[in-house]
Amino acid sequence: MTKPAILVARSIFPEVLQKLRRHFEVESNDGDQPLSREQLISKLQGKAGAFTTGGERIDAGLLKACPQLRICANMAVGFNNFDLPAMTAAKVLGTNTPDVLTETTADFGFALLMATARRMTESEHFLRAGQWKKWAYDMFAGAEVHGSTLGILGMGRIGQGIARRGAHGFGMKVIYHNRSRLAPQLEKECGATYVGKEQLLREADHLVLVLPYSKESHHAIGAAELAQMKPTATLVNIARGGIVDDAALAKALREKRIAAAGLDVFEGEPQVHPDLLTVPNVVLTPHIASATIKTRLAMANLAADNLVAFLTQGRPLTPLNPEALG
Repeated sequence: MTKPAILVARSIFPEVLQKLRRHFEVESNDGDQPLSREQLISKLQGKAGAFTTGGERIDAGLLKACPQLRICANMAVGFNNFDLPAMTAAKVLGTNTPDVLTETTADFGFALLMATARRMTESEHFLRAGQWKKWAYDMFAGAEVHGSTLGILGMGRIGQGIARRGAHGFGMKVIYHNRSRLAPQLEKECGATYVGKEQLLREADHLVLVLPYSKESHHAIGAAELAQMKPTATLVNIARGGIVDDAALAKALREKRIAAAGLDVFEGEPQVHPDLLTVPNVVLTPHIASATIKTRLAMANLAADNLVAFLTQGRPLTPLNPEALG
């Protein structure tokens, strides 16, 4: 019996690739150069499945050009590279990798909050440049974390993980805003209180963004929202680029209208808005919140398992649009 053909769009763990080859005819991008749209369409010809990593845009035009495609398995919890309505209309399933990266990403979010509040990157640059000549009482004096107010915009699994770390590990007052309020027992476990968005912006000493990207959340934090924050506040984005208006944020940072920001995601990444590269009070990391070997391997395995389960048994593990199955 002929094996289904799939494309692995980027380089992945060799052991995951080996697992896929037991079930499929695999074309893999071992050179790990991001594929252009034209290259992606070309390589998807005759393929029943695609292992994607978040940078491959799957939309109506591509689907029309790749009529044999049946599933795209994202090695990510986010899926803003998928046009899900178009995929559903074309009867192409999308899957993602929820749960396996929750705790690692929450760890990183809190680490980024700490680095931002305590001015770690800024002070390291100062030291490396040979500028540290003497002690001073206010040298890189940052913001308190313990006992401060932690605001969370978006209270899914990762947001809840950050809330627990803040409330139980650092004695923080935790407030949050979400599309829907958590159940009372879950709020209690997270030590979190639901508030409106304006109150969240106004009261948070440290605001962490963990909401999914959508048309509705595009530039959810822009100039107007930044203006409502405390001048001593910090902003951390581990959600998705495009949720923050990066140009407006750079301007607010330069003018000290908020104290600092920590960013792991960017609009148009891997490009970074040039203004963000010229302000000192920002910590920048290259979308690595889930980057531990254990977690990335779990993500890759879940994406692979979705391909195997669907293309061999018709039963995906974590479908995003099960209605595509009819």
